[in-house]
Amino acid sequence: MKVGGIILCGGRSSRMGQPKAWLPFGDETMLQRTVRVLREVVHPVIVVAAPEQDVPELPPDVAIVRDEIEGKGPLGGLAAGLTALNGVVDAVYLSACDVPFLKPEFVRRVLELLGEASVAVPRVGDYFHPLATVYRVSVLPHVRELLAADRLRPPFLFDVVSTRIIEPHELADVDPDFRSLRNVNTPDEYGAALKAMSDV
Repeated sequence: MKVGGIILCGGRSSRMGQPKAWLPFGDETMLQRTVRVLREVVHPVIVVAAPEQDVPELPPDVAIVRDEIEGKGPLGGLAAGLTALNGVVDAVYLSACDVPFLKPEFVRRVLELLGEASVAVPRVGDYFHPLATVYRVSVLPHVRELLAADRLRPPFLFDVVSTRIIEPHELADVDPDFRSLRNVNTPDEYGAALKAMSDV
């Protein structure tokens, strides 16, 4: 099975007050870091951005794809990414751009657990993590149907395709604190992430 990666960075970052893709983290931006980690596991990796959105410099083999319709959230970004990779890969790992502690081992584990399902999604703390999930490209027609019906929550997709729910104990050995799921939505969360990085 050939697996690619999709990183979404087209959100409004309204709670952060500045574009999260450009936030410095070590000697790279948040988006550059996520691209680097994901490329260790899957190829090709593409970034889905909003129309006209500027993104940091990325490796030449990382394509920038634009949301077809702005404001449709992660499901809209997933549709744009799957469309771009249709016929190129069999499945994709979908990620947010603001996951500074994403581990390659975590991505590999989610991929391993897909099995024959169409989607493999972690559920930690009774909460699905659709931006740390593997999707087969074959779910694209269902994603488009949901978008057309303005049913934009990713769990709506899990109800209509075969979905492998990944429980915490299946991830604990590769990421005991589930740091790969930790994102930064506010300046306080960003500050805490920077401190956590310096404490490592």
